[in-house]
Amino acid sequence: MKRIAIVALTMILVLVIVLTGCGNDNGKRVLKIYNWGDYIDPDVLDSFQKAFGVKVIYDEFATNEEMYAKIKAGASDYDILIPSDYTIKRMIDEDMLYSLDMVNIPNYKYINDRFKNLAYDPDNEYSVPYMWGTVGILYNKTMVKEKVDSWKILWDPKYEKQILMYDSLRDSIGITLKMLGYSLNTKNDKELEEAKEALIKQKPLVLAYVGDEVKDKMIGEEAALAVVWSGDAIFSKRENSNLEYVIPKEGSNLWFDSIVIPKTSKNKKDAELFINYLCETETAFKNADYIGYSTPHSEALKLLPRELTTDKTAYPEDSDLYGSEVLEDLAGSLVKYDRIWTEVKSK
Repeated sequence: MKRIAIVALTMILVLVIVLTGCGNDNGKRVLKIYNWGDYIDPDVLDSFQKAFGVKVIYDEFATNEEMYAKIKAGASDYDILIPSDYTIKRMIDEDMLYSLDMVNIPNYKYINDRFKNLAYDPDNEYSVPYMWGTVGILYNKTMVKEKVDSWKILWDPKYEKQILMYDSLRDSIGITLKMLGYSLNTKNDKELEEAKEALIKQKPLVLAYVGDEVKDKMIGEEAALAVVWSGDAIFSKRENSNLEYVIPKEGSNLWFDSIVIPKTSKNKKDAELFINYLCETETAFKNADYIGYSTPHSEALKLLPRELTTDKTAYPEDSDLYGSEVLEDLAGSLVKYDRIWTEVKSK
């Protein structure tokens, strides 16, 4: 009995110390996350903090290029990033990411094999899939009466000042290249120059170059047509039944966003704990249901409402993806895209 009492007293003292530490911000473990805007259920962050006593500091970025530049500059110490495929490849090549200890991420087993061994991380060494989707056209059916099936509609003068384009060089140049019949990964100077001229010609028709605010603008019927990511289309369609989404017949960008740990991290162990938490079935379901993007998590997919999983905006058939490509790291050729986008925006 005495031994049990001593053990019990010891456990109480340990619990008091732990709870005291968790109640003091200075004593807490800290996890710094850098993610896209509107790209996680806030309850997921709250639940993680409460479950593991880890304080989360959460910041948002608007483009892969913005995120990459900040990490490359060495002015941050984030533990978790959620970039896109081509940026992950670039960061791997430049030795900016830690390899993951999958022993600490057992829930990785729930990731569908379709989303493993992809070209940007062929050995699944540096990243865990988070969401996937496409880029397409979101349009208002009350404003656009004709069939929408081509990127060319974004160059139709009848929609002057009713078009929203992404303020993103890879997305906007990419869809222009597809419209012209070229690869969105081209490094060909002639093709890129043609894309630049097309974007300059289109510019008087564009109401605005936007980011996350595209959802509110389309829901509020401020524009007739917008280039959007598929998850933003799902969210917008939920809020306004006049909206519809299409992947143009020329093909589009099939993208994958994954979770990585940059070498700026000072807390790799808790970063892997967080990745594993995101891969728990309930957490993955909450995230996918909240943000509307397509989940690579096999078990979470089974829990989603049928109206979402049968909506080809979120889960297109293979035939809908004909001609689509995954963005590649352009390495030295990225400077060409930077120059083009600067010239387009300055006109």
